[in-house]
Amino acid sequence: MPPPRDQQLLVKAARLYYEEGRSQNEIATTLQVSRSSVSRMLTAARERGIVRIQINDPTGRDMDLEAELTARFGLRDCRVAEIHSADRPLSRVGDLGARWLLENLQAGQQIGVSWGHGLQAVVQHIPDEGGLDVEVLPLVGGLSAVDSAISGEELVRDLAGRVGGRYQRLHAPALLTSKAGRDVLLAEPSVQATLDAARRVQVAIVGIGSVGQGSSAALVKAMNLSAEEQARFDAARPVGDVCARFFDAEGTPLAGPSDDHVLAVSLSDLAAIPTVAGVAAGPEKAGGVLGALRTGVLDVLVCDSSLARALLTRDAR
Repeated sequence: MPPPRDQQLLVKAARLYYEEGRSQNEIATTLQVSRSSVSRMLTAARERGIVRIQINDPTGRDMDLEAELTARFGLRDCRVAEIHSADRPLSRVGDLGARWLLENLQAGQQIGVSWGHGLQAVVQHIPDEGGLDVEVLPLVGGLSAVDSAISGEELVRDLAGRVGGRYQRLHAPALLTSKAGRDVLLAEPSVQATLDAARRVQVAIVGIGSVGQGSSAALVKAMNLSAEEQARFDAARPVGDVCARFFDAEGTPLAGPSDDHVLAVSLSDLAAIPTVAGVAAGPEKAGGVLGALRTGVLDVLVCDSSLARALLTRDAR
Protein backbone atom coordinates (compact mmCIF):
# COMPACT_ATOMS: atom_id res chain seq x y z
CA MET A 1 0.00 0.00 0.00
CA PRO A 2 1.51 3.39 -0.98
CA PRO A 3 2.12 5.97 1.73
CA PRO A 4 -0.50 8.76 2.06
CA ARG A 5 1.71 11.17 0.13
CA ASP A 6 1.79 8.93 -2.98
CA GLN A 7 -1.38 10.29 -4.59
CA GLN A 8 -0.15 9.70 -8.14
CA LEU A 9 -0.11 5.93 -7.69
CA LEU A 10 -3.69 6.01 -6.43
CA VAL A 11 -4.73 8.15 -9.39
CA LYS A 12 -3.01 5.78 -11.82
CA ALA A 13 -4.68 2.72 -10.29
CA ALA A 14 -8.06 4.47 -10.38
CA ARG A 15 -7.67 5.48 -14.04
CA LEU A 16 -6.70 1.96 -15.05
CA TYR A 17 -9.67 0.47 -13.22
CA TYR A 18 -12.48 2.99 -13.80
CA GLU A 19 -11.55 4.60 -17.13
CA GLU A 20 -9.76 1.78 -18.96
CA GLY A 21 -11.71 -1.09 -17.45
CA ARG A 22 -8.63 -3.09 -16.45
CA SER A 23 -9.06 -5.94 -13.97
CA GLN A 24 -7.41 -5.75 -10.57
CA ASN A 25 -5.06 -8.57 -11.59
CA GLU A 26 -3.95 -6.60 -14.67
CA ILE A 27 -3.42 -3.47 -12.58
CA ALA A 28 -1.37 -5.44 -10.06
CA THR A 29 0.92 -6.66 -12.85
CA THR A 30 1.27 -3.17 -14.36
CA LEU A 31 2.04 -1.49 -11.03
CA GLN A 32 4.05 -4.46 -9.73
CA VAL A 33 2.03 -4.80 -6.55
CA SER A 34 -0.22 -7.52 -5.15
CA ARG A 35 -3.88 -7.79 -6.09
CA SER A 36 -4.91 -7.09 -2.48
CA SER A 37 -2.85 -3.88 -2.62
CA VAL A 38 -4.80 -2.81 -5.71
CA SER A 39 -8.07 -3.37 -3.87
CA ARG A 40 -6.85 -1.23 -0.96
CA MET A 41 -5.62 1.46 -3.35
CA LEU A 42 -9.02 1.71 -5.04
CA THR A 43 -10.71 1.96 -1.65
CA ALA A 44 -8.28 4.70 -0.61
CA ALA A 45 -8.93 6.57 -3.86
CA ARG A 46 -12.64 6.67 -3.06
CA GLU A 47 -12.07 7.65 0.57
CA ARG A 48 -9.79 10.56 -0.40
CA GLY A 49 -12.16 11.88 -3.02
CA ILE A 50 -9.95 10.97 -5.97
CA VAL A 51 -12.80 8.82 -7.25
CA ARG A 52 -16.42 9.85 -6.90
CA ILE A 53 -19.08 7.33 -7.87
CA GLN A 54 -22.47 8.60 -9.05
CA ILE A 55 -25.31 6.21 -9.73
CA ASN A 56 -27.91 7.34 -12.24
CA ASP A 57 -31.13 5.34 -11.98
CA PRO A 58 -32.77 5.28 -15.44
CA THR A 59 -36.16 4.66 -13.82
CA GLY A 60 -35.88 8.00 -11.97
CA ARG A 61 -36.58 6.71 -8.47
CA ASP A 62 -35.95 8.64 -5.26
CA MET A 63 -34.35 5.96 -3.09
CA ASP A 64 -34.09 8.16 0.01
CA LEU A 65 -37.81 8.90 0.04
CA GLU A 66 -38.55 5.23 -0.62
CA ALA A 67 -36.52 4.21 2.41
CA GLU A 68 -38.11 6.88 4.61
CA LEU A 69 -41.68 5.94 3.62
CA THR A 70 -40.95 2.23 4.05
CA ALA A 71 -39.62 2.78 7.57
CA ARG A 72 -42.26 5.32 8.60
CA PHE A 73 -45.28 3.27 7.53
CA GLY A 74 -43.98 -0.29 7.84
CA LEU A 75 -44.26 -1.01 4.13
CA ARG A 76 -42.82 -4.09 2.48
CA ASP A 77 -41.83 -2.12 -0.62
CA CYS A 78 -42.13 1.42 -1.95
CA ARG A 79 -41.48 3.04 -5.33
CA VAL A 80 -41.19 6.84 -5.55
CA ALA A 81 -40.89 8.58 -8.91
CA GLU A 82 -38.52 11.52 -8.75
CA ILE A 83 -40.46 14.41 -10.25
CA HIS A 84 -39.01 17.51 -11.91
CA SER A 85 -40.86 20.60 -13.11
CA ALA A 86 -41.50 19.31 -16.64
CA ASP A 87 -42.56 15.81 -15.56
CA ARG A 88 -46.10 14.45 -15.51
CA PRO A 89 -46.43 12.75 -12.11
CA LEU A 90 -49.22 10.36 -13.10
CA SER A 91 -47.33 9.02 -16.11
CA ARG A 92 -44.13 8.54 -14.11
CA VAL A 93 -46.00 6.79 -11.30
CA GLY A 94 -47.78 4.58 -13.84
CA ASP A 95 -44.44 3.53 -15.27
CA LEU A 96 -43.04 2.62 -11.84
CA GLY A 97 -46.25 0.79 -10.95
CA ALA A 98 -46.06 -1.26 -14.14
CA ARG A 99 -42.42 -2.13 -13.43
CA TRP A 100 -43.29 -3.19 -9.89
CA LEU A 101 -46.19 -5.33 -11.09
CA LEU A 102 -44.15 -7.14 -13.75
CA GLU A 103 -41.35 -7.75 -11.25
CA ASN A 104 -43.69 -9.27 -8.67
CA LEU A 105 -46.37 -11.03 -10.68
CA GLN A 106 -45.73 -14.73 -11.28
CA ALA A 107 -47.26 -17.15 -13.75
CA GLY A 108 -50.31 -18.93 -12.38
CA GLN A 109 -51.24 -16.17 -9.95
CA GLN A 110 -54.49 -14.25 -9.69
CA ILE A 111 -54.37 -10.45 -9.49
CA GLY A 112 -57.12 -8.14 -8.29
CA VAL A 113 -57.60 -4.69 -9.82
CA SER A 114 -59.66 -1.76 -8.60
CA TRP A 115 -60.08 1.35 -10.76
CA GLY A 116 -59.03 4.98 -11.23
CA HIS A 117 -56.60 7.19 -13.14
CA GLY A 118 -53.60 5.80 -11.23
CA LEU A 119 -54.48 2.23 -12.19
CA GLN A 120 -55.15 3.31 -15.76
CA ALA A 121 -51.63 4.80 -15.94
CA VAL A 122 -50.14 1.55 -14.62
CA VAL A 123 -52.01 -0.61 -17.13
CA GLN A 124 -51.08 1.68 -20.03
CA HIS A 125 -47.40 1.21 -19.20
CA ILE A 126 -47.61 -2.61 -19.29
CA PRO A 127 -46.02 -3.81 -22.57
CA ASP A 128 -48.52 -5.53 -24.84
CA GLU A 129 -46.40 -8.68 -25.04
CA GLY A 130 -48.54 -11.43 -23.51
CA GLY A 131 -47.08 -14.72 -22.37
CA LEU A 132 -47.88 -14.37 -18.66
CA ASP A 133 -50.39 -16.98 -17.51
CA VAL A 134 -52.33 -15.04 -14.88
CA GLU A 135 -55.99 -14.36 -14.16
CA VAL A 136 -57.19 -10.80 -13.59
CA LEU A 137 -60.20 -10.18 -11.35
CA PRO A 138 -62.20 -7.05 -10.50
CA LEU A 139 -62.19 -5.96 -6.87
CA VAL A 140 -65.12 -3.62 -7.43
CA GLY A 141 -68.15 -3.54 -9.71
CA GLY A 142 -68.38 -1.45 -12.85
CA LEU A 143 -68.33 2.24 -11.99
CA SER A 144 -70.88 3.81 -14.28
CA ALA A 145 -70.65 7.07 -12.32
CA VAL A 146 -67.15 7.80 -13.57
CA ASP A 147 -65.25 7.76 -16.85
CA SER A 148 -65.66 4.28 -18.35
CA ALA A 149 -61.98 4.29 -19.37
CA ILE A 150 -60.93 4.05 -15.73
CA SER A 151 -63.62 1.64 -14.57
CA GLY A 152 -62.61 -1.66 -13.05
CA GLU A 153 -64.24 -3.62 -15.87
CA GLU A 154 -62.26 -1.80 -18.56
CA LEU A 155 -58.94 -2.01 -16.73
CA VAL A 156 -59.39 -5.72 -15.95
CA ARG A 157 -59.92 -6.50 -19.62
CA ASP A 158 -57.06 -4.24 -20.78
CA LEU A 159 -54.55 -5.66 -18.28
CA ALA A 160 -55.46 -9.25 -19.12
CA GLY A 161 -55.03 -8.51 -22.82
CA ARG A 162 -51.61 -6.95 -22.33
CA VAL A 163 -50.17 -9.77 -20.22
CA GLY A 164 -51.90 -12.48 -22.20
CA GLY A 165 -53.95 -13.72 -19.27
CA ARG A 166 -57.56 -14.54 -18.54
CA TYR A 167 -60.07 -12.37 -16.69
CA GLN A 168 -63.41 -12.49 -14.95
CA ARG A 169 -66.21 -9.94 -15.11
CA LEU A 170 -68.26 -8.61 -12.22
CA HIS A 171 -71.70 -8.16 -13.75
CA ALA A 172 -72.91 -5.44 -11.40
CA PRO A 173 -72.41 -1.73 -10.80
CA ALA A 174 -70.11 -0.61 -8.01
CA LEU A 175 -72.59 1.86 -6.57
CA LEU A 176 -76.28 1.52 -5.91
CA THR A 177 -78.77 4.02 -4.58
CA SER A 178 -79.97 1.73 -1.79
CA LYS A 179 -78.70 -1.02 0.47
CA ALA A 180 -81.65 -3.20 -0.56
CA GLY A 181 -80.66 -2.97 -4.21
CA ARG A 182 -77.05 -3.77 -3.37
CA ASP A 183 -78.08 -6.80 -1.31
CA VAL A 184 -80.21 -8.17 -4.15
CA LEU A 185 -77.19 -8.15 -6.46
CA LEU A 186 -74.93 -9.64 -3.78
CA ALA A 187 -77.31 -12.60 -3.61
CA GLU A 188 -76.76 -13.40 -7.29
CA PRO A 189 -74.55 -16.54 -7.61
CA SER A 190 -72.39 -15.09 -10.38
CA VAL A 191 -71.67 -11.94 -8.39
CA GLN A 192 -70.94 -13.97 -5.26
CA ALA A 193 -68.56 -16.24 -7.16
CA THR A 194 -66.58 -13.37 -8.68
CA LEU A 195 -66.25 -11.48 -5.38
CA ASP A 196 -65.21 -14.68 -3.60
CA ALA A 197 -62.52 -15.24 -6.23
CA ALA A 198 -61.39 -11.62 -5.85
CA ARG A 199 -60.92 -12.13 -2.12
CA ARG A 200 -58.54 -15.04 -2.82
CA VAL A 201 -56.13 -13.29 -5.21
CA GLN A 202 -52.43 -13.33 -4.35
CA VAL A 203 -51.76 -9.76 -5.50
CA ALA A 204 -53.99 -6.68 -5.62
CA ILE A 205 -53.22 -3.27 -7.09
CA VAL A 206 -55.54 -0.44 -6.11
CA GLY A 207 -56.06 3.24 -6.71
CA ILE A 208 -56.37 5.58 -3.75
CA GLY A 209 -58.95 8.36 -3.75
CA SER A 210 -58.96 11.54 -1.68
CA VAL A 211 -62.31 12.98 -0.58
CA GLY A 212 -63.36 16.02 -2.58
CA GLN A 213 -60.83 15.26 -5.31
CA GLY A 214 -61.83 14.00 -8.76
CA SER A 215 -63.46 10.60 -8.81
CA SER A 216 -63.98 10.40 -5.06
CA ALA A 217 -66.36 13.33 -5.27
CA ALA A 218 -68.16 11.59 -8.16
CA LEU A 219 -68.55 8.46 -6.03
CA VAL A 220 -70.30 10.31 -3.23
CA LYS A 221 -72.59 12.08 -5.68
CA ALA A 222 -73.49 8.81 -7.38
CA MET A 223 -74.58 7.26 -4.08
CA ASN A 224 -77.50 9.71 -4.04
CA LEU A 225 -77.42 9.96 -0.25
CA SER A 226 -80.35 11.51 1.55
CA ALA A 227 -79.77 14.71 3.54
CA GLU A 228 -79.57 12.68 6.74
CA GLU A 229 -77.17 10.13 5.20
CA GLN A 230 -74.98 12.90 3.78
CA ALA A 231 -74.83 14.52 7.21
CA ARG A 232 -73.75 11.24 8.80
CA PHE A 233 -71.14 10.77 6.08
CA ASP A 234 -69.73 14.27 6.59
CA ALA A 235 -69.75 13.89 10.39
CA ALA A 236 -67.52 10.82 10.10
CA ARG A 237 -64.90 13.08 8.44
CA PRO A 238 -63.82 10.74 5.63
CA VAL A 239 -60.49 11.50 3.96
CA GLY A 240 -60.21 8.89 1.21
CA ASP A 241 -61.32 5.65 -0.35
CA VAL A 242 -59.97 2.40 -1.75
CA CYS A 243 -62.30 0.26 -3.85
CA ALA A 244 -65.03 2.84 -3.06
CA ARG A 245 -64.67 1.99 0.64
CA PHE A 246 -64.17 5.20 2.63
CA PHE A 247 -62.07 5.71 5.78
CA ASP A 248 -61.15 8.57 8.11
CA ALA A 249 -57.77 10.17 8.83
CA GLU A 250 -56.83 7.42 11.27
CA GLY A 251 -57.59 4.71 8.74
CA THR A 252 -60.84 3.61 10.40
CA PRO A 253 -63.37 2.30 7.83
CA LEU A 254 -66.65 4.21 7.61
CA ALA A 255 -69.75 2.16 8.31
CA GLY A 256 -73.27 3.21 7.43
CA PRO A 257 -74.80 4.60 4.23
CA SER A 258 -71.63 5.13 2.21
CA ASP A 259 -70.60 1.53 2.83
CA ASP A 260 -74.08 0.05 2.33
CA HIS A 261 -74.31 1.40 -1.23
CA VAL A 262 -71.07 -0.23 -2.45
CA LEU A 263 -70.61 -3.52 -4.25
CA ALA A 264 -66.94 -4.40 -3.85
CA VAL A 265 -64.51 -6.24 -1.62
CA SER A 266 -64.21 -4.69 1.84
CA LEU A 267 -61.10 -3.17 3.44
CA SER A 268 -60.87 -6.24 5.68
CA ASP A 269 -60.98 -8.42 2.56
CA LEU A 270 -58.09 -6.42 1.11
CA ALA A 271 -56.09 -6.72 4.33
CA ALA A 272 -56.26 -10.51 3.99
CA ILE A 273 -54.73 -10.49 0.49
CA PRO A 274 -50.99 -11.37 0.68
CA THR A 275 -49.75 -8.35 -1.29
CA VAL A 276 -51.67 -5.11 -1.85
CA ALA A 277 -50.08 -2.22 -3.73
CA GLY A 278 -51.57 1.28 -3.69
CA VAL A 279 -50.99 3.77 -6.50
CA ALA A 280 -51.41 7.55 -6.31
CA ALA A 281 -49.87 10.73 -7.70
CA GLY A 282 -49.84 14.39 -6.69
CA PRO A 283 -49.61 16.14 -3.29
CA GLU A 284 -53.36 16.84 -3.36
CA LYS A 285 -53.84 13.11 -2.67
CA ALA A 286 -51.87 13.27 0.61
CA GLY A 287 -54.89 13.19 2.95
CA GLY A 288 -56.43 10.15 1.31
CA VAL A 289 -53.16 8.26 0.92
CA LEU A 290 -52.14 8.89 4.52
CA GLY A 291 -55.48 7.54 5.69
CA ALA A 292 -55.07 4.52 3.40
CA LEU A 293 -51.63 3.81 4.85
CA ARG A 294 -53.12 3.90 8.35
CA THR A 295 -55.79 1.32 7.47
CA GLY A 296 -53.06 -1.33 7.44
CA VAL A 297 -54.30 -2.57 4.07
CA LEU A 298 -51.29 -1.50 1.96
CA ASP A 299 -48.08 -3.51 1.74
CA VAL A 300 -46.62 -1.46 -1.13
CA LEU A 301 -46.95 2.20 -2.15
CA VAL A 302 -46.17 3.60 -5.59
CA CYS A 303 -46.24 7.40 -5.74
CA ASP A 304 -44.29 10.49 -6.81
CA SER A 305 -41.80 12.56 -4.82
CA SER A 306 -44.17 15.51 -4.28
CA LEU A 307 -46.78 13.21 -2.74
CA ALA A 308 -44.13 11.37 -0.72
CA ARG A 309 -42.90 14.61 0.87
CA ALA A 310 -46.46 15.72 1.60
CA LEU A 311 -47.16 12.39 3.33
CA LEU A 312 -44.09 12.65 5.54
CA THR A 313 -44.92 16.25 6.46
CA ARG A 314 -48.55 15.44 7.36
CA ASP A 315 -47.62 12.37 9.37
CA ALA A 316 -45.09 14.35 11.39
CA ARG A 317 -47.75 16.84 12.58
